[in-house]
Amino acid sequence: MSDPNLAVVEVRSEFVRGRNCLLVRGQFSPLYMDYYLHLMQHGLKYADGPDQMLKDSLAALALHLASRPQDEGCAWTIHLHEPLMNLFVTGGSRPGRVTGRIFTEDIKDSGKSLFIAQTTRPHMQPRQSMIEFQGTDPLAAVEQFYTQSEQRPTRFFRLPDEHFVQISAEPDADLAWLNGLTDADIPKLAETETLSLLETRGYVFECGCTVDRLYPLLTRLSAEDLDYIFEDGFATITCPRCAAVFKTPKSAFDAWQTRQTA
Repeated sequence: MSDPNLAVVEVRSEFVRGRNCLLVRGQFSPLYMDYYLHLMQHGLKYADGPDQMLKDSLAALALHLASRPQDEGCAWTIHLHEPLMNLFVTGGSRPGRVTGRIFTEDIKDSGKSLFIAQTTRPHMQPRQSMIEFQGTDPLAAVEQFYTQSEQRPTRFFRLPDEHFVQISAEPDADLAWLNGLTDADIPKLAETETLSLLETRGYVFECGCTVDRLYPLLTRLSAEDLDYIFEDGFATITCPRCAAVFKTPKSAFDAWQTRQTA
């Protein structure tokens, strides 16, 4: 269950009649506000360029999720060769939430930029796809992923006031129309095309992590390493999904371990 105080971004899925394309769109300012509150709460700050790239990735993931089955979960790692960093975003539609972070330390340079997508659904084997992409624009990276891995031409548009649009080809799509679309065409689509609303979903920026959910990370450490990180009686744990920082006493970790074995 998501925090009721978080702002919900409404993402609309519409069918473009006569073009056989799926249009998904949303305005992400409210979600970005909660993202920045999250950064402030945990003392995090990203440089302007990477910050915008992560925000674009969060929007693209939410649009992607809204176009997929409701019980599907996704995690994307966008490995950039130059500048060297990893953008990580993950989320699902039940509940509708996305989260993410930036990694800039201890990254192995592959010599190329990679887009790695992991997809999960209940009672099904997880799927992973990886492609090499060009450039540093996350939206262009997702477009290349759709073309190479999903074999489904898709366009993303970044419009003013943090509106984002995804248009994907369905069977027998008008690819000439899709490929010819410009930023100026998107706001007028309701006037120039026949759109049929298929579904509306809501998404928030939320990880759902708690210190209890992060304790299993500590159980992978040796006794010697545990003694080291609890040297002053407290350990600092960073969430691998959203970079939230938790400081926990050794007594709380020991009590958690006792509950697990009870």
